[in-house]
Amino acid sequence: MPLLVVGISVLVLLFLMTRTKLNGFAALLLVAVGVALVQGIPVADIPDVLSEGIGGQIGDTMLVIGLGAMVGRVMGDSGAAQRIAGTLLDAFGPRWVQVAMVVTSMLIGVTMFYEVAFVIIVPIAFTLVRVTGAKLLWVGLPMSISLSTMHSFLPPHPGPTAVAATFHASVGHTLFYGLFIAVPAGALVALLWPRLPFVRAMDPSIPKGLVGEREFEDGEMPGLGWSLSVALFPVVLIAGAAVVDMTASGDSPFLHFVAFIGSAPIALMLTLLLAIWAFGPRIGRSLADVNASCTSAAQSMAMILLVIGAGGAFKNVLVEGGISDYIKDATDGWSISPIVLAWLIAVILRVALGSATVAVVTASGVVLPLLAGSGIHPEIMVLAVSCGSIAFSHVNDPGFWLFKEYFNLSVVEAIKVRTTYTTVLAVLGLGGVLALEWTLDLLGL
Repeated sequence: MPLLVVGISVLVLLFLMTRTKLNGFAALLLVAVGVALVQGIPVADIPDVLSEGIGGQIGDTMLVIGLGAMVGRVMGDSGAAQRIAGTLLDAFGPRWVQVAMVVTSMLIGVTMFYEVAFVIIVPIAFTLVRVTGAKLLWVGLPMSISLSTMHSFLPPHPGPTAVAATFHASVGHTLFYGLFIAVPAGALVALLWPRLPFVRAMDPSIPKGLVGEREFEDGEMPGLGWSLSVALFPVVLIAGAAVVDMTASGDSPFLHFVAFIGSAPIALMLTLLLAIWAFGPRIGRSLADVNASCTSAAQSMAMILLVIGAGGAFKNVLVEGGISDYIKDATDGWSISPIVLAWLIAVILRVALGSATVAVVTASGVVLPLLAGSGIHPEIMVLAVSCGSIAFSHVNDPGFWLFKEYFNLSVVEAIKVRTTYTTVLAVLGLGGVLALEWTLDLLGL
């Protein structure tokens, strides 16, 4: 019954947004209230459940997306994004622009959250689209797919790191093994998906307000050194903090300071301050002009943040409605390979709830008793759960709405593109995990 409720709620949401053209924010909240009533959440508690879902989701993403959008717009309006895009074109050539996006996204996405890396790189992707005349999805999709793979498969991202702790697995070994799966699988899908006929038939435009329309002459743009320094500044802070967290132990003021400046909101806030100076007074732009760029970015983000917050409300209603507990009980006692079981439970939870974090934590708890006597490497189990958690991203996943809004797609188009590529990544990931476990056993490791 709970899974039927999920299925019907998704269909109702699609109907409201595609047939009646109801605004995504309103449609998500309306369906969330309906699911809450059906699942037996007390009427008096429903507003609090919705608020908690919106607050939790916005709390996680508003600072990151808002600050990232401002950094991107300041870089775009100063010509810094065009300078980086031009350098990538010179290095790879227009023919290999997708490879440039895959390489850039994977290097940055190893340690950075999907949302953080997305808002940092997407202005460069928009600029490449404008400069080359290529379609938005031709350039942007390889970026998104690469970032999705890194975020979902590998520590130090939240899901894989949490599962590694549950299974007492080595985070370093998990990262090392996972790269052998994530890099080829992510690159394959990233380069293949934009070439599929149903994707090539789509031609969305760049959303208004997220990137400047001006095309700069060479002498008007900041130097490459400053442009790259600002773009990579948050990467260095966040990646450095992740490395320190994995390699250092103890409780010292220095470690607390590193963790502080390496947190995504603080790193992006410091980056924005640097960008305001580097691409403002330093090159002769007034602070009023730079502030106008920030304001324009914030205005463009308003509806995106509302939709993402409503997606969080929908997700929280599903969690509070007991659907994860139902799935956990229903899968208890299944007699299949622990690797496949871990992956399958994560997939089911991901489809039902939309939350990759809830999916991996619940799935790891279910299969943990099976690990002790299985002889399976705990790092392999971490990867199995993590791969499953990326599958079937759809309307109950707030990340789905970020993808949809930034690439200016309809709900149906976003499902055709994102839901399919995340599912294929999950299946490829399972195949890679099974092959890796077989290889480790063969080598006696």
